[in-house]
Amino acid sequence: MFPLKDHYRTSKLALITYLLITLNVIVFVFEIFAPEPDLFIETYALIPQFVNFKNLESLYPFITSQFLHAGFLHIISNMWFLRIFGDNVEERFGHIKYLIVYLLSGIVGGLIQYLFTPDSDIPMLGASGAVAGVLGAYLVFFPKHQIETLIPFGLFSRIVNIPASFMLVYWFVIQLFSGVGSIAYINTGGVAFWAHIGGFACGWLIAKFYKGDIIGIVEEGEEGEILDI
Repeated sequence: MFPLKDHYRTSKLALITYLLITLNVIVFVFEIFAPEPDLFIETYALIPQFVNFKNLESLYPFITSQFLHAGFLHIISNMWFLRIFGDNVEERFGHIKYLIVYLLSGIVGGLIQYLFTPDSDIPMLGASGAVAGVLGAYLVFFPKHQIETLIPFGLFSRIVNIPASFMLVYWFVIQLFSGVGSIAYINTGGVAFWAHIGGFACGWLIAKFYKGDIIGIVEEGEEGEILDI
């Protein structure tokens, strides 16, 4: 399934979403035209074995790596998803909170992936964890939104409207199964599925707290415990 667009326009300009897309594209241009691309990536990508939580400078890549990409398909797919799902989430959170959620989801995604490969020398890069956080928040806020989606089946490909809840839960389950399946060869490179999972979970949880859903559950649980006593 490949999302083409949602049908819910926002009433305000998605300023941060467009700025993030622009910044990612600019950094990608610098990356591919850098005199020494490998050095550029090594400087700004997240390389687990160089992480030292006692050294602040070694933690910067948890943010800078979010603006690097491994190729045209990588950046196009990430920015495509960000454009489709980001504007509605930005309108719900507001510009500043949305930016914080985006960056924090990327950091959490990078951290989760790092925990699986703390000694790896393979650079981790991409906005996937941050964009996954946007998807997680979208699932909380707009589960009933219809997403115009391409279902590829060769000559039998179709474009249909699918509820966001179905699409995003399906996407997350695929990431989860892929993440579990990748554990055996996680030190050989490839897709950082656990960054996707961590970023999605982060965005989902923040959106739940923002709506008050989790707070309401906790309050009900506390009240129930008091009544039981």
